[in-house]
Amino acid sequence: MFSFLASVSGVDATDLLTIREIEQLKYRYLRSLDLKLWDEFAATLSADVTAEYGPALAFTGRDQVVEFMRTSLGPAILTVHQCHHPEITVSDDTARGTWYLQDQVIVTEQRLMLTGAAFYDDEYARDADGRWRITRTGYVRSYEAVQSLDDVPSWKLTANRWGQP
Repeated sequence: MFSFLASVSGVDATDLLTIREIEQLKYRYLRSLDLKLWDEFAATLSADVTAEYGPALAFTGRDQVVEFMRTSLGPAILTVHQCHHPEITVSDDTARGTWYLQDQVIVTEQRLMLTGAAFYDDEYARDADGRWRITRTGYVRSYEAVQSLDDVPSWKLTANRWGQP
C-alpha cells in the first residue's frame, strides 16, 4: 500500500511513514494540551524547543513552554485545539509542517469564550532515541474573537472534566 502511494505521490515510502509519525506527534501535542497531561505534552517537545503563539507569547526551552501552559490553562480554562490539513516535508532526520488550527477556549470564571484560527508553522527532529519531537512551533492568528457568555442567556456548562463550574 505505501509503495503504491509513494509511486503515485512521488514521495518515498519511508517518508510516508515519517509523515504519519509526525502527524501522530502533532495530534498527541494537541490532545495532551487539551487534557492538561503536562508530562505527555512535554514529551512531544525537544529540550531546546522554541515556541511563538502570536507576537506577545514567545518561549525558549521545553520547561518554559510547559510551565506557561500549566500555569495559564488551569482547571477553569477549557480548550479545544484542532489541527488538520497538514503539509509536511521530510529531509532525513528533520521535517517541517504547516497545519490549519481551529481552537476554542472557554474561561469559566470570566464566562468568556474565545474562538480562533491560525496556521501552525512547525519544525521537527528525530532525537537520539529515534522519536520525533517538535523543535519549533508557533502561529500567527488568522482571526481571534472573544464573546461574553453572559450575552447568551441560555449558555450553561453541563459537563467539565475538571469539575469547575
